[in-house]
Amino acid sequence: MALKHFRTLAPVLGNSFQRKTFGQPKKTSWFSVKPYSSSDGGAGQTVVSERRGSVVTVAINRPEVRNAVNQETARRLFEELKAFDSDPGLNVAVIHGKGGNFCAGYDLKELANHTGPSKLEQDVTKGPGPLGPSRLQLSKPLIAAVSGFAVAGGLELALLADLRVMEESAVMGVFCRRFGVPLLDGGTVRLPQLIGLSRALDLILTGRPVGAQEALAYGLANRVVPDGQALEAALQLAEQISSFPQQCLRADRASAMYSCYDALSFTQAMQYEMDHGFPVIQDEAIPGAIKFTAGVGRQGKFL
Repeated sequence: MALKHFRTLAPVLGNSFQRKTFGQPKKTSWFSVKPYSSSDGGAGQTVVSERRGSVVTVAINRPEVRNAVNQETARRLFEELKAFDSDPGLNVAVIHGKGGNFCAGYDLKELANHTGPSKLEQDVTKGPGPLGPSRLQLSKPLIAAVSGFAVAGGLELALLADLRVMEESAVMGVFCRRFGVPLLDGGTVRLPQLIGLSRALDLILTGRPVGAQEALAYGLANRVVPDGQALEAALQLAEQISSFPQQCLRADRASAMYSCYDALSFTQAMQYEMDHGFPVIQDEAIPGAIKFTAGVGRQGKFL
């Protein structure tokens, strides 16, 4: 099935494919982050967002090119996820693609038409990644609802998420391998951490397609659902996560991320866990314990 999709995508790779923004349009400020805004329909917009209580959906809206990301789309994705992270009323975001595909990577037609020296910010501490939000270290959970193709830079966007809900016919892969387009949005950083170096190198070096069941076995996908149901399943998961005490959830999440990417030693990771978990006891753990002793949540029942 994955190979079938690989062949299907091949004819459009030249104009809708992978990644990397080398050269930005006119004068666009990457860091002009607006307050979070919902969209009423998305006509003419490359990114469409919708707020649903404490959950927000962020959709790539370029279905005519399998949601390949151009510079405008990268800027909008960065703005929307930055706004989500700073909004105290939002707990979880779900990123997905309109029209049956998650994202086919950076728009190679835009890259092919670029002339002159690259304006890509090479200092990762000073600006967004080529696809926009890939350099963000979000403080709240992000879920990717993956349908169709999540390949090349699209795979890297999916790796930015904490969890990936993948449809049965969806395909992931480093399809940019054949065109000499490097992974510059965290693919070589996040993929080995998620699935191990050996498996990551298999995907990175060969560029082969990976179907949903293999992705699930690897830990690349966290859930596999029937076609057409990824977004709904991701929203249900987001609502469940949003219902938990958030200070505790974010402290545990931050500790797991720190131990994986930043800690220099076991002791340092353990200290970070204590420093960030201990303040939660007074605010959430003691009230939670009182609820438990009163009979709430017994026998493992969710609240």
